[in-house]
Amino acid sequence: MHDTPQDGPTAPGQRSGVRRAFAASLTGTALEWYDFAVYSAAAALVFGDQFFPSDDPLTGTLLAFSTYAVGYVSRPLGGIVFGRLGDVIGRKKVLMATLVLIGAATFLIGVLPAYSTAGVAAPIALVLLRFAQGVGVGGEWGGAVLLSSEFGDPHRRGFYASAAQVGPPAGNLLANGVLAALGALLSESQFESWGWRVAFLLSGVLVGFGLWIRAKLEETPVFRAMEAEHSRPEAPVREVFTTQPRALTAAVLSRVAPDVLYAMFTVFVLTYATEELGMSRGPALAAVLVGSSLQIFLIPLAGAVSDRVNRRLLYGCSAVAAGVWPFVFFPMAGGGWVPLAAGVIVGLAIHSFLYGPQAAFIAEQFSPRLRYTGSSLAYTLAGVIGGAVAPLLFTALLSEYDSWVPLAVYIAATAAVTVAGVYLGRNPDRAVDEDARLAATTTHRPADAL
Repeated sequence: MHDTPQDGPTAPGQRSGVRRAFAASLTGTALEWYDFAVYSAAAALVFGDQFFPSDDPLTGTLLAFSTYAVGYVSRPLGGIVFGRLGDVIGRKKVLMATLVLIGAATFLIGVLPAYSTAGVAAPIALVLLRFAQGVGVGGEWGGAVLLSSEFGDPHRRGFYASAAQVGPPAGNLLANGVLAALGALLSESQFESWGWRVAFLLSGVLVGFGLWIRAKLEETPVFRAMEAEHSRPEAPVREVFTTQPRALTAAVLSRVAPDVLYAMFTVFVLTYATEELGMSRGPALAAVLVGSSLQIFLIPLAGAVSDRVNRRLLYGCSAVAAGVWPFVFFPMAGGGWVPLAAGVIVGLAIHSFLYGPQAAFIAEQFSPRLRYTGSSLAYTLAGVIGGAVAPLLFTALLSEYDSWVPLAVYIAATAAVTVAGVYLGRNPDRAVDEDARLAATTTHRPADAL
């Protein structure tokens, strides 16, 4: 039921290339989630007044949050466009483009004039930039996964692919750290006037660092082998839908529960703790930050564990735990901050053992020549039906029933969906990737021999 791990590449140049690919993958997804976390905070705190002035503050805030959703809705377009290009022209070129697109859109938001200066053009421009962010994100994840995993040993794909998965907690921690520093250094009026812009402008630093790392990489060995064999697809999107529908269905369904669980324990739990349990926002946020900090270590650990046991079995067991835990968490959360924090930490630990192996599991569902397109489509489509709507559904269910039980049932239902996806999925054929990696390394220079 498990594959015995084997040693990866041993040449110094190859090891350096793997490490650089791991760093490049992590940097891109960290930037993505930094941007999303900063945007979410700005939408709640300042965008209503800055871009959507209204006599009713709630209306302005809701309009600001609607632009947040645009970032999710536009992801499938990015998955289609950049996913196709990744399988046709290569992983590296596309990842350079997506990083520039995400970073440029975020930076421009930081210099965007407010409604008071530009009138209706200001919110229109904000929506367009948010749309561009989502398009870039839709093409970033699949490539980031392949960048690290296709350079590494296929028998350690779970660990190498987890580089892209460390991005969300790393980006969230970085964003919250920047916002906390700005809040400590600036007055409330200064933050609302111009301080929030600094958090967006700082994304330019991450973009520069990410481009520097990615520019030093060669194309992945798997794609180089595809080029040598002239096996690149001409219409990868159509091929995925017509030749690999089961793989796409399995990959989409397997992502639903992790997205919903993450939305619960990093976003909605703050609302639940403050509005239902009467806690202040500070302690509730501290619980999330502790859990997110631990995820930086737990996610790659979970990826590595999935290399040593059957990945599907680990994923399926973690999905079951995700469905059960809310029925334990909500009753204990009412006991004060310590039980709440412990519940959040356990919830995010369960998420780590879903999220860590997830990148490798999804990539393994598709053949190498369609892997970028298939992974990107799965990521973006699942995001629309999972993470994008989860906070809204949590809010609606709690408002309608005034009970945590429907929330727990909803999470359990998404866990069942993910178990079905894992059941439909397949175990990896690592020999295909090993052959491609060895063929590429015998006909090309080491990845860092520039």
